[in-house]
Amino acid sequence: MALTTVRPEGMGFNTGMRNLIINGAMQVAQRGTSETSVSTSQYANACDRFKVNGNNGTWTISQDTNAPDGFSNSFKMLLTATETISGTSYWSVEQKMEGQNLQGLAYGTSAAKTVTVSFYVKSNITGTYCLNLYQDDGTKNFPKTYTIDSANTWERKTISFIGDTSTALDNDNAASLRTQFFVVAGSSYNSGTPGSRGAYTDATFAAGHTAQIDAVNDYWQITGLQLEVGENASDFEHRSYGDELIRCGRYYQKWADVNWILGVEGTRNSKLPFQFSTLMRANPTCAISGGSAANGALAGTGVTDAKKEMVNLHFWRGASGSLVNASFSGYTLTADAEL
Repeated sequence: MALTTVRPEGMGFNTGMRNLIINGAMQVAQRGTSETSVSTSQYANACDRFKVNGNNGTWTISQDTNAPDGFSNSFKMLLTATETISGTSYWSVEQKMEGQNLQGLAYGTSAAKTVTVSFYVKSNITGTYCLNLYQDDGTKNFPKTYTIDSANTWERKTISFIGDTSTALDNDNAASLRTQFFVVAGSSYNSGTPGSRGAYTDATFAAGHTAQIDAVNDYWQITGLQLEVGENASDFEHRSYGDELIRCGRYYQKWADVNWILGVEGTRNSKLPFQFSTLMRANPTCAISGGSAANGALAGTGVTDAKKEMVNLHFWRGASGSLVNASFSGYTLTADAEL
């Protein structure tokens, strides 16, 4: 008699493709491992795919090596100056997800699926925090709360969100859904009632959030972030560093200490096609910086014709002369196609 093993939805075996979050173990940090004096919304020099968003405080954002058992890194936000929280103050970290990666959620149909978010979190400030599952398609908030019970202690949390039967997620490469973790939320944003999906209002943006990170050296950090289909959280899906790097490379790529030897004649522009390591989400914004040139004074560098798969790099000399093999070394090239 053959045995059949049934995997309950959201539990059980690691299938290798459960987690819809990219870089949830905070392994990849192409931009850098730490950035100080962060006070505006941006992809800081820390863990790839995570954007800080808000208008309150001055922070150090970092990929931190403090993490719970089974993890090596976490994403950390440390407040470096005391802040007064106003009604319209907020600060959060979010990850935006492409609609074409979420079609299996069946939003906009009667079969819309519940998803569960699980994560490890740590802070010196205990209390009630808000996680908002924000829906770009349809402009909807779905805030829910969780509690940090013990200061300076890693705790695992799980939160489930029922599917949206009324609004479909666009099948394209734009942002359709995002996880928003709040660490600051003023009265204009936290006064609503958490626990249900609805059209965006300020009051429900961070509904129920009361634990404020507002003093010097207050911090909040997270790792093991997973979003999966089902009403229950399964064990975190650990993916290899190489796998996560490729996924992150769809949105951002960086090459440091890059060297070229090009034939340059006179002051002519030398053009070099540069192939990206993986196809990017959209035509990226590219920049080349730093470096030095030999065999002729460098007049400038630039990038043009950036496509999803490649970009043209340009180098030219300021001195006239016959054809030489000019050496260009130590350059940094970045390509940004973030949501």
